[in-house]
Amino acid sequence: MARILAVAPVAQPGGAETTMLRLLRELAGRAWTVTVAARGPGGVLDAAAAQGHATEVLDLGGLDRGAGAPAVRSWPRARALSRRADVVLLNGTVCGRALPALRGLRARKVLSVHDVVARVPRMWRGADVVLAASQAVADSLVPLPAHVVYAPVDPDPPPADPPWGAGGPVVGFVGRIEPRKAPLDLVRAVPALRARVPDVRVVMVGDDPYDGDPDYLEAVEHAARAAGVERHGWMDNAPGLMRHLDVLVLPSRQEPFGTVLAEAMAVGTPVVATRVGGLAEVVEDGVTGRLVDPGDPDALAGAILAVLAARAEMSAPARASVRRFHTAAYADRFEELVG
Repeated sequence: MARILAVAPVAQPGGAETTMLRLLRELAGRAWTVTVAARGPGGVLDAAAAQGHATEVLDLGGLDRGAGAPAVRSWPRARALSRRADVVLLNGTVCGRALPALRGLRARKVLSVHDVVARVPRMWRGADVVLAASQAVADSLVPLPAHVVYAPVDPDPPPADPPWGAGGPVVGFVGRIEPRKAPLDLVRAVPALRARVPDVRVVMVGDDPYDGDPDYLEAVEHAARAAGVERHGWMDNAPGLMRHLDVLVLPSRQEPFGTVLAEAMAVGTPVVATRVGGLAEVVEDGVTGRLVDPGDPDALAGAILAVLAARAEMSAPARASVRRFHTAAYADRFEELVG
């Protein structure tokens, strides 16, 4: 029976933490003993406990300038926790700060990188295995020998009742409301959509849990109201919710992988996304959805209209194409690399 310590850098779960929790749930089913360490109570630790995992608090600092200082103070605790493990999964670049503390330990040290990075710190060379969420992420990690292991998705998420009523077709954005994901570009595409499909409904599900850019959030909220976009807060079972969309739209300006695309496709919902980062590794243009250049609401509207017209033909290929991302396949690859 293998023992894994999985370390998350934040208290509240985002896409990277969802990836980690899906992997850990699958490993636990394969008789791994799982402990999750994260920054502060709630969020990630509550989700881990709900899956039956042991939990520990470990603060490795945030992303702000000078926030790495807590990581040094946490090294003794990180080392003590890691002594009990066969594998230490450092889930995210912030967690790479713990690598110097783990030198000489028997445990296999796995650094999982979910973002396209501008610089590869020397300390990351202390990892035994480096995982990259896409080829775009792996390319940014040169000279590290990163292995591409795409983020896992569940093929059959639990049912979810949509917070909107009947009628449609329904075009949706699901995710954090932040400039990088550019939901405002979808709002700006609404007039062109309604000019061709007057009864189209556009819904936006999500919020800004990290309070990263309040001005942008306010601008999105104001524009959404003016355009008649239906706004809903974050929902725990977003994958199940996406069964009720006719098209999922991700108009990001930068994106390492785009888990939300794979989640939508897994339930047969075709997508529209931008040609940035790893998104073109997920979407086959014209087959499982459409790809457009970022920052072009008119092109976005045209792609959405094309997918609405071809939804029936794209649904089955979309579902089939993401079998390679299923959680079981992710766990198989993880075990192969760390074994």
